[in-house]
Amino acid sequence: MIRSVVRGFGAALPKRVMTNGDMEAIVDTSDEWIVQRTGIRQRYVAGDDETTASLGEAAARAALANGGLTPADIDLIICATSTPDNTFPATSVNIQNRLGMSHGFAFDVQAVCTGFVYAVTTADAYIRGGLAKRVLVIGAETFSRILDWNDRTTCVLFGDGAGAIVLEAAEGEGTVADRGVLTAHLRSDGSHKEKLYVDGGPSTTGTVGKLRMEGREVFKYAVGMITDVIQAAFDSTGTTAEDLDWLVPHQANRRIIDGSAKKLNIDAAKVVVTVDLHGNTSAASIPLALATAAGDGRIKKGDLVMLEAMGGGFTWGAVLLRW
Repeated sequence: MIRSVVRGFGAALPKRVMTNGDMEAIVDTSDEWIVQRTGIRQRYVAGDDETTASLGEAAARAALANGGLTPADIDLIICATSTPDNTFPATSVNIQNRLGMSHGFAFDVQAVCTGFVYAVTTADAYIRGGLAKRVLVIGAETFSRILDWNDRTTCVLFGDGAGAIVLEAAEGEGTVADRGVLTAHLRSDGSHKEKLYVDGGPSTTGTVGKLRMEGREVFKYAVGMITDVIQAAFDSTGTTAEDLDWLVPHQANRRIIDGSAKKLNIDAAKVVVTVDLHGNTSAASIPLALATAAGDGRIKKGDLVMLEAMGGGFTWGAVLLRW
């Protein structure tokens, strides 16, 4: 059977680092408060010359270089983002143009923090369906542009950045020993919209709007939703937490990450954590974490890796793959 195998990975971050100390000068908060409740110590913030598309392009070029590929080798670009450069065209089309591509096709996926999981699942479907052989999957965000910098409960949480992987069609035996995407499980429930949303849009206010969040409510649902899809991935493949080499979660909050791993009996040593370095970069957080852990040699060829995320909507999902 056809599997979608990771051929390359890459990441890109803005030039500016904003520490918790820097946040203390903007809103009534403290480094101790932020670290204790979230695990975040710093985040990156895009400058005037940096956008979602420019960060996405840089991450894409890094992933292509890592895989020994060029834009000519790519059939499809999928960009997961909630902060596009323009209402339209899609940021992926902008990135396609920046890469010098005039072939293939490109589109965006919008599932907020779960966007990269949705995008990987979509890319896998296109590859298995024979519509593409190599797909550039990007998660890119500039959440700093939609934050209310007077709201200390949200502005300290988010950061900007981009990550990317190249998925490539390869033949597998149809077992869990295959490299590539093994299973994916996606969920959504729109009844939770008011708990995490942006209070604007083209067809409502005609403005971009600002991020609004009921933090306690999100936290209350997060661990249960995350463990639901991870367990579904284990069940569908006959694997367990003991078989897993790495859990690469959405980097929203250290307490959510730790709580989910504990509930599933996943050893903390198997969990990739970068929330302290990047903050919550929404759809970019998983590919940034992947690039960090694969880049430093932790994630190796043949490792069993679980990706999971939950985001506004609510949306949530998990992908189990062998690196």
